[in-house]
Formats: sequence, structure tokens, C-alpha cells
Amino acid sequence: MSTFDDREHTFENKFAHDEEMLFKAQARRNKLLGLWAAGLLGKAGEAAEEYAAEVVKADFKEAGEEDVYQKVSGDLGGKADEKTIRMKMAELMAQAKTQMMKEV
Repeated sequence: MSTFDDREHTFENKFAHDEEMLFKAQARRNKLLGLWAAGLLGKAGEAAEEYAAEVVKADFKEAGEEDVYQKVSGDLGGKADEKTIRMKMAELMAQAKTQMMKEV
């Protein structure tokens, strides 16, 4: 294999790794968001965990995070506005990435 082929292979592997890490971070963020929303809905313990799992599953409906936002927003009703939910999503994404970095 040539040096160019080695570099190409390395970049492909890095891209695949980065995409996998992003997927895992988004799933973790969604679980954290679900737990946060569950608290606002008055759910605790197993009920909160089940709700968080529903939020994680909601992400598989369509590409992007809009499906997750729609799920949480619809369930929360007037308990949190769009700005609050979206800010919480951003905050929890950073938290999820930090948690993952500490686990490595």
C-alpha cells in the first residue's frame, strides 16, 4: 500500500470513529434530556428511566434532533418553552461529551 492509501485509510477510520462517538453522545444527551423532562413531569425512578428510553427511541424517527425536540416539547406542554428545551439540549450535549471523555 502506498503512503496515500495509508493516509486515506486512516482518515476513513477517523471519520467512522468520530461518527460513532457523535451517535453515542447524542444518545446519551437524549437520555439525560429524557431524565430532565421526566423530572418536570413528576416522574421518578423506573418511570423516569422508561420515559428517558422513549426519548432516546424518538431520535430514530428522522434525521437530526428535531424529532427529539418534538417528543419532549409535546410531552412537556407548557412546562418548558422552546428556548428552554433547546438550551437544555445544548447543555446536555456538552455534558454527554464530557462524560464520554472521562470514560475513555
